[in-house]
Amino acid sequence: MKFPYQMLRDYVNTQLTAGEVGDLLTMAGFELEGIEEVEGDHVLDVKVMSNRGDGLSVFGLSREVLAKDNKANPTDLYHKMAEFKPNLPTTSGRVSIETADCNRFACCTFEGVSPAQSPDWMQQRLRQAGQRPISLLVDLTNYVMLELGQPMHAFDLDTLEGQKIIVRQAKPGEKLTTLNGEEHELRPDQMMVCDAAKPVGAAGVMGGLVTEVTANTKRVLLESAHFLNTSVRRTRKQMGLNTEASYRFERSVDPAGVVRALCRFSELHEQFTGIGAELVEDVYPRPPEPRTIQLRMDRARVLLGLDFTDEEAMGYLNGLGFNSGALTSRNAVIAPTWRPDVVAEEDVVEEIGRVHGFDKIPEALPPGSARGGQSAIEQAIDDIRSKVIACGFVQCISHTLRDEHPLDGIGKRTGPRNPGSPDHAILRNSILPSLAEAAQRNGGRDIHLFEAGRIFGESESRSIAFLSQGQLFPLNRAKDPIPWADFYSLKGVIQSLAEGIEFKEGDDPRFHPTRQAKVSTFGVIGEIHPNIADELGLPAGTVLAELCLDSLAQATLKDIHYQPISRNPSVRRDIAFIVEKSTPYESLARTIKRACGDVLEDHWLFDVYDGAGIPDGKHSLAVALQLRKHGENFTDEEANQVREQAVSALESLGATVRK
Repeated sequence: MKFPYQMLRDYVNTQLTAGEVGDLLTMAGFELEGIEEVEGDHVLDVKVMSNRGDGLSVFGLSREVLAKDNKANPTDLYHKMAEFKPNLPTTSGRVSIETADCNRFACCTFEGVSPAQSPDWMQQRLRQAGQRPISLLVDLTNYVMLELGQPMHAFDLDTLEGQKIIVRQAKPGEKLTTLNGEEHELRPDQMMVCDAAKPVGAAGVMGGLVTEVTANTKRVLLESAHFLNTSVRRTRKQMGLNTEASYRFERSVDPAGVVRALCRFSELHEQFTGIGAELVEDVYPRPPEPRTIQLRMDRARVLLGLDFTDEEAMGYLNGLGFNSGALTSRNAVIAPTWRPDVVAEEDVVEEIGRVHGFDKIPEALPPGSARGGQSAIEQAIDDIRSKVIACGFVQCISHTLRDEHPLDGIGKRTGPRNPGSPDHAILRNSILPSLAEAAQRNGGRDIHLFEAGRIFGESESRSIAFLSQGQLFPLNRAKDPIPWADFYSLKGVIQSLAEGIEFKEGDDPRFHPTRQAKVSTFGVIGEIHPNIADELGLPAGTVLAELCLDSLAQATLKDIHYQPISRNPSVRRDIAFIVEKSTPYESLARTIKRACGDVLEDHWLFDVYDGAGIPDGKHSLAVALQLRKHGENFTDEEANQVREQAVSALESLGATVRK
């Protein structure tokens, strides 16, 4: 909300500069978003949270300044507005409320008005606040709204049929042309301000064009009301409008300030024109009950971590408008009508902390005993997730309740006794159906997904499932060959998660009969069965895998070993050899590792060749050995000796070393 600094000074005598006021409001929870000089005065732009409608007025922000600045004093105008007590007629019969969405409606009339402009100082302040001056009547409604936060609307009294106001829900078939010239088809869930025959304004949003105040207006009916915030928001969104009035009503307006705004308007209008209100009617069928909230001072000090006296806290709350008179006798306070957001003891404690100063909370470690971190198995599961993501897979999270699916696992199913819908009738016994549906929703190509979660078969367990299809990574250059996902690419991902994983022939009916395998004793991998792929609309080459997550994590724990970090440099030796293509590389890697012993820090395959000079059925492999000793450097002779050990071990498998 934008407001000029001098307008705040009408309500508060303070020695703070505009910038210091902005800092004070920021520490009170109203963040200063900007400050600029407009037409000779500083204009503050304050961010007001959606549950603090009381901050959308200069009067409300003045209350915050007075509560936090103990050197500031309220002006006579502040006292007048704060101590206002309505004493108005309520029996003229001009107003009728027929909807529960309106719990207060007040109005007054002005006779013998004539076209006039607002004074220059008021026009200047409206421009500083970002509003366009129009005429005295319109400017006064905007100015009082900026002052007190209460939206109002002026009707040409002679255009109201029956000269009555009825607040009700719209009827089917009714229409309303708003002040911006747009015609709206009304709905029964929209609250309208009506005359005896028709809607004349969307309650809390915008008035109607037919009853607009013009230069020919002689008699004015001014309304001020309190509408349910959710009702105003619904109507505003349905009609596609957004006004200063709706912005405030949606954030809750003080029901006790309805008549105060009318009287402030009448006072200013009479000051400028000599014409005051001739009649005021106030219909208030459901005044809110005072909201009494328990407050324990010892509890407040514990929650805030601050030390303050009961008297200080009572002073803070009184400054904010809370009635703390019952605090000493009943450990309770009464929340003001403009604070519907304060409903619990913690809310009141926060108010004390805001005024006392959150910046005064001392730095201290939280009380209580220290607890350990994750268990080894949970840490292993986190590491597995990280490795899978590093392989280019995207994590999914889906619901454990679902319907039947072709990729369901085999076994007993269970579910809630009274499911909410057929789509959530059984607990899943496999994560693969959820991944298949995610792939369908995302186009079904170049997708690599995984999910780790719980499944429910004969017992509850944790599972990790994979779905991979399409190109493994994006195209970088037009002529580069891009590998596609297949059985072996997904197999490589699984092998990277733990050592010692074995693959054996599988017989899962969900997978292609000759392109699947069992993964050790805890999972399955394979290409989706062609018939299921057709049924689900997935590419036939889609590869899937599902593993028991707890068993996989246990397998990774067996591989953990610790050793000191060597400060000595590593050396590299390469071996190129010819071997039968039928020899698994895994057996070659194990042989190299055994032969080299602990000094082998790492090894990797960096070249495969089966062209000219290589016998049929064989290929040439090139492997790099990274060697390192702890506490001393490798000599060339020692490194060559380790290489020869690896060469001898490979020759025992039938490999021929290339010179």
